[in-house]
Amino acid sequence: MKKNILSVAVFVLFSTFLAISCSKEKPVTSDANDVSTTKDGTQFVVDTLNSNIEWKGYKIFKTENTSHFGTIKFESGMITVKDGKLESGNFVADMGSLTSEDLKNKKQDLEKLNSHLKSADFFEVEKFPTSSYEITKVSPASEGDYNTVLDGNLSIKGIKKAVQFKANVSVNGNEVSIATEPKDIMRDEFGVKFQSPAANGVIKNEVTLQMKVKAIEKK
Repeated sequence: MKKNILSVAVFVLFSTFLAISCSKEKPVTSDANDVSTTKDGTQFVVDTLNSNIEWKGYKIFKTENTSHFGTIKFESGMITVKDGKLESGNFVADMGSLTSEDLKNKKQDLEKLNSHLKSADFFEVEKFPTSSYEITKVSPASEGDYNTVLDGNLSIKGIKKAVQFKANVSVNGNEVSIATEPKDIMRDEFGVKFQSPAANGVIKNEVTLQMKVKAIEKK
């Protein structure tokens, strides 16, 4: 009798463990590149004090006088260089550092906007404290003002999508710099939707992002 009770108890515990494991929320992925960025080469660490993401959002019309713009700091990042060329990279952004630059001299308005952008109406920073970009492919640009094309996975709010950036990449001794072309992404593709449907009609879906990265050789 005791043996049967023990067997039932073990079965219940095992079933409960499986149920909990299977119910864990997994990040949503969509149209993402599955290429690994692990490469042989020299590693460079992102200088988080001298690197950032510049952003710009638009109200009603996409013009200079109907926008907010600001920065997001990097939490961490790593770049790999082989034979003097960029091979791979992975950058993690600290969404808690998101701030507006156009309102920096208007403290009350700045705090209101920053708080709103970090709320559940937009980036849900408490739930999703970081975003990231992982380079999966590096190609030379054949024309234009940028010397490199970066293919990679952009992850925001747990949603990962393939995003390509044109960039100017410079490898100079123990320092690497990357400056991407300003690029529009569609915020609703990453679940960044204002809770009010009416407000979504007057806020542009496009958000412009530009990464400026400086990395120093890892010692």
